[in-house]
Order: sequence, then C-alpha cells, then structure tokens
Amino acid sequence: MLSYRHSFHAGNFADVLKHLVQIAILDYLKRKEKPFCYHDTHSGAGFYSLSSEHASKTGEYQSGIGVLFNQPLPTALEDGPAGHYLRLVQHLNADGELEFYPGSPSIAAQLLRPQDSLQLTELHPSDFSLLSQHLAKRKHCRIEKMDAWAGIKAMLPPLARRGLVLIDPPYELSHEYDDVVQGLTQALKRFANGCYAIWYPVIDRRHVEHFVQQIAALPVSNLLRIEWCPKADSEGFGMTGSGMLVINPPYLLAEQCRAFLPWLQQQLGDAGPAQVTQLIAEA
Repeated sequence: MLSYRHSFHAGNFADVLKHLVQIAILDYLKRKEKPFCYHDTHSGAGFYSLSSEHASKTGEYQSGIGVLFNQPLPTALEDGPAGHYLRLVQHLNADGELEFYPGSPSIAAQLLRPQDSLQLTELHPSDFSLLSQHLAKRKHCRIEKMDAWAGIKAMLPPLARRGLVLIDPPYELSHEYDDVVQGLTQALKRFANGCYAIWYPVIDRRHVEHFVQQIAALPVSNLLRIEWCPKADSEGFGMTGSGMLVINPPYLLAEQCRAFLPWLQQQLGDAGPAQVTQLIAEA
C-alpha cells in the first residue's frame, strides 16, 4: 500500500499496545543465549519525529504515548513490558520533552543482542530510504524494499530457527485481511515454530471477528488474542481499538498483558472492550 505512511499514526493508542506486546515477546526470547531473528513485514520508516508535518497533522500520539510519557507507573509494572516500554521511549527523549517515537524496527534494534538478527521489509520508497538510513549500519540487519509476503518467502525460515515475526499491515484495502491469512499460511509452512504477532484494527466488529476466526482456523496449536478498545464499537466509523493475535506466544505473555491492560484503560480510556483470551491452547 504505497499511499500509507505510519508517520501519521506513530505513537497512537494502537502503537502503544502493539509495542508493549512486541517488547514482552522480545524480552522473553532473550532469556536464552541462543540467537533469534526479528522479522518485520511492514517496517515503515522505523523512527518518527512527533513534531513532523505528518504527526502534527493528526495529533494521534497525544492520546497515546503523549498521555503516558510523564505519568507515574505503578510499582508492580516497573519490571515488566510497561516499564521497559516507557524507559525506552524516555531514553530517546532524554531532555524530558516528547519529540521522538520509535517504530517497531527501532524498538527491536535497541532490544536485540549482538548475536540476534533483524529482517525488515518496506515497500514505500520514502519510508524504505528512511529505514535504511536509520538502521543499515547495524550488524546482522537485512533491509529490503520488498512486498511483505515476498519477504516472508525470501527470508523465512531464519538461520537461527527461532524468533518473532511482526505483521501489521495498514488494512486500508479489504483484501489485506485475506493477504494476512494467505501470507501466514505460507509462513507457517516455512517457520512453524516461530512466534507470530499479528496486529489488527477494530473498526467493524463483525469484520474483526471473521478475521480472528480465519486466523484461528490455520494449523496452529497455540493462539492468544489481546485486544483493547479505548472507545466503544462504532460499526465502521473509524478505529475504536486494536488487537494482537499471537501464534506460539511466550507462556508469560497472557499474564503480562492482564497486568498492564488495566493501566492502559485507566490512562487512555476504557469505553470499549478489553480481553486477553486463549483461543487455542497448547495440548
């Protein structure tokens, strides 16, 4: 989707949830010394200025990271994904003023160890150029101007045979939901034991539930659903929330999400539903 630019949406409430889940998974993978791979299908520019024309135009970050940035965090969350997330963003804004926000590739680059690798694909020419400038000097980092699904065919399975695949298309076109299902079908044939985190927007509830059912029908043995909606469902009139479907999730992920979701609801809104649901349990 060459018209989509994540710079309009960086740091919004959906990014907050996505990046909390991403950090939780990466922290878990780092518990073992064995290297792993982070594969990002829709990488974007990787790093964003919140004073840019795009971010200023929408102001979406103001109801996401803009609220959380200087808020005290409950002590119980300091050592978990929420604490790690806030410290990471605060480190990028050391003067105490919120100016920059890391995209998913930047978060991964900061968390991965020297032995771990990144695989990043981005099709938009401007974002690909920015992504390359931001991360091309990092060792064990492959950046390709490539369609997400072509990238999965070209780069999975990774040499490490363990890792996280983050899938977060813009979903601006209706066929992108089917593309995710078809792409996952191919990915699972290549890298069945990988952890897959699939982001989705909540716009039309019926459409969302159909999409979730399609993912649950794939040949997976462990599937976790994490969803949070700061606004009530509006039947197609804009995004009211978002969710993550995680295939082969770390065993701690559900517990960690149940711990930080009440904090998100308290800070950013709880007019809509929130859930952490084990859709398919590992036998």
